[in-house]
Amino acid sequence: MNQDYDLVILGTGTAASGTAMRVRAAGQRVAIVDCRPFGGTCALRGCDPKKMMVGGAAAFDHARRMRGSGVEGEVRLDWPGLMRFKRSFTEPVPAKNEQRFRDKGIDAFRGQARFTGPNTIEVDGQALQGRHILIAVGAEPAPLHVPGAEHVIDNEGFLQLDALPPRIVLVGGGYIAAEFSHIAARAGAQVTIVQQGDRILKGFDADLVGWLMQAFESQRIDVRLNTKVESIERAGAGYRVKATTAGQELLLEADLVVHAAGRVPALQALNLAAAGVAVDGRGRLQLNDYLQSTSNPAVYAAGDAAQVGPPLTPVASQDAKVVSANLLEGNHRKPDYRGVPSVAFTIPPIAMVGLSEAQAREQELRFKVNSRKASDWFTARQAAEPTYGFKVLVEEGSGRILGAHLVGPHADEVVNLFALAIRHGLSAEDLKGTMFAYPSAASDIGYML
Repeated sequence: MNQDYDLVILGTGTAASGTAMRVRAAGQRVAIVDCRPFGGTCALRGCDPKKMMVGGAAAFDHARRMRGSGVEGEVRLDWPGLMRFKRSFTEPVPAKNEQRFRDKGIDAFRGQARFTGPNTIEVDGQALQGRHILIAVGAEPAPLHVPGAEHVIDNEGFLQLDALPPRIVLVGGGYIAAEFSHIAARAGAQVTIVQQGDRILKGFDADLVGWLMQAFESQRIDVRLNTKVESIERAGAGYRVKATTAGQELLLEADLVVHAAGRVPALQALNLAAAGVAVDGRGRLQLNDYLQSTSNPAVYAAGDAAQVGPPLTPVASQDAKVVSANLLEGNHRKPDYRGVPSVAFTIPPIAMVGLSEAQAREQELRFKVNSRKASDWFTARQAAEPTYGFKVLVEEGSGRILGAHLVGPHADEVVNLFALAIRHGLSAEDLKGTMFAYPSAASDIGYML
């Protein structure tokens, strides 16, 4: 027999949990389903555990940079200890989520969900029927399509390593490659990044990424650009990565190969065809402006599974608010992704919000660019961190801040002030007229403008 609900939610991450709590608080009957431990990517396999490990690596790095400037003695990064620290956060999460669902009267089901009709879901032989269904299953590693891809571990596998292998190859050049390489190198691994494109971190400003490469070089992270992986094969106890660059063959020996070549919505197991849920040519959900399926009005999507906005946790949180409002009050709310900041937690971090120079030109905007590598500024010198710089785009006439691009100490925090300005229409003069605590990284904003 079907169990009937007002809403059945697939996934238990940020978008899923946020929607579940709001719809249940409105008195509707809600079920939530996940084949993985309850908590989603961010809390268990992504942002949070990664940042726990970055914290240890950054502390180690800061102590080492300060050697000779008042800090003495040897410091080392202990991988098992760092992993225990990370697990102190992640391990309690599933049970806490399960208890939270129980306390709120949300029925939780474990297992792989599959559509069996427009409004019906099967979970390990159990049938659930929902007046509405929310797809919030997150994303998964994109297929590599190279021989030997089965030998590669993903981000989840890396974040579960009890011991760190001495030689690591990361395939791809995005967030995962940049962040994991900085952690692993500081823990003593020899790290190589193999990127098919002409630079890493393509979502960030090219000039600032260029400045950040100094931090990669200081850790002896070998970044191979314009290099394509052709195959991965076993070689004794390790692996041999075969690649080509400039028409030449490249062989890399590794003890571990990590998938860092992007992620796609985790839709393959859902049997979308049974529900008449349309996807586009790239296999992504076709949604209207209200995050509702264009082919099945009973179905909505949010977060990384929807991929309407950037695949970031704050976007998933906003999607939850949008979907909840539309489910409870009818379609009236659309997501607003203005001023969504993005950070790669390298050491130091690189951050951006708003438009790039190229995007501003495509929109035919008239703007000024304020940019400088500022290694001599107090914020950089106080942290003994030579990698520090910015690029800020300000519209001529209105003084609107169009985009901000930062690299260096506290960039991950300062970018939020630019995000606030962009989202709420504050001008450069508004920010320059604000009295920030001094000396702090935020007090540099006036000079950046």
